[in-house]
Amino acid sequence: MAVMMYRQALNMALKEEMRRDPNVFIIGEEVAKYQGAYRVTEGLLEEFGEGRVIDTPISEEAIAGAGIGAAMVGLRPVVEMMTVNFALLALDQIVNHAAKLRYMSGGQIRVPMVIRAPQGAGMQLGAQHSQNLESWFMHVPGLKVVAAATPYDAKGLLKSAIRDDNPVIFLEHEMLYPTKGEVPEEDYLISLGKADVKREGRDITIICYLRMVTVALNAAEKLAAEGIEAEIIDLRSLKPMDIETITESVKKTHRAIVVEEDWPTCGTGAEVMARLQETAFDYFDAPIMRVTSEDVPMPYSKNLERSALPDEQKVIDAVHCVMGYECRYSRRTNIGSTPDRQRQE
Repeated sequence: MAVMMYRQALNMALKEEMRRDPNVFIIGEEVAKYQGAYRVTEGLLEEFGEGRVIDTPISEEAIAGAGIGAAMVGLRPVVEMMTVNFALLALDQIVNHAAKLRYMSGGQIRVPMVIRAPQGAGMQLGAQHSQNLESWFMHVPGLKVVAAATPYDAKGLLKSAIRDDNPVIFLEHEMLYPTKGEVPEEDYLISLGKADVKREGRDITIICYLRMVTVALNAAEKLAAEGIEAEIIDLRSLKPMDIETITESVKKTHRAIVVEEDWPTCGTGAEVMARLQETAFDYFDAPIMRVTSEDVPMPYSKNLERSALPDEQKVIDAVHCVMGYECRYSRRTNIGSTPDRQRQE
């Protein structure tokens, strides 16, 4: 095991897959000479050359279209969007072409491509550059959506995404790039569609992904000091979603909250809640709750940005609500906000 940063784990995955398969190449804005906006493609141009690490003009539609065309003729492009916000300019290519060509051709055309897209808030980048758009892509048949929370998962999931024969939206969080963790230096894969139990517990299930995994784990340590043992489920794959692992956890704990950085309306948490109503309704001892960003464009002001985002205290307060303690969690859009309740022994 080597200890490395999240961005280094992604870099290692790219290097290993490019060495393994000459059909893998990278295309995007400033991925070559500048080595990536977040240094994920550092050193790749030097090793693999301009034919496989390609800088493009500032045109997301053209970048995505070039990737789709290359995938259609047998290559495996890794397309880098500088941020997920810029991917909005390529939605026609992603939604109407990458996602549908295999189905519309009766399986004759495959589109084995990965679109890497940093997203998230916390760096004072303003409303147009701080968005979480995972639910947009989850809504589209034909796309797989992956969200890696740790360096270990980043490497294993990216390698699996590159080898997949379908278009994969690979979401990263901008604040995770400098975080560190243990990563095997040998080859390994993590199957798409499989959640991970990051922490075992008996009292409540906290379902989360991306940066919210760290937030939830920190909150769980504080809850443990109160005698509340939370089980942390990292979704890792948003589509396909591992509802079986989530359901088994709820059968054990009988309570759950979802922690996500996206907006509440039609968000990932809403999908998780709907599925759990189908698979685990009889096991719940209390209503499931969501901890999300506020339903507003992300403010630029640091204090307002912090107040709009989920944090450890909001997670703890939501857990207290579901556990039947005094309920201090409130969100303007949270229909679960209720007057204070005393714990029922």
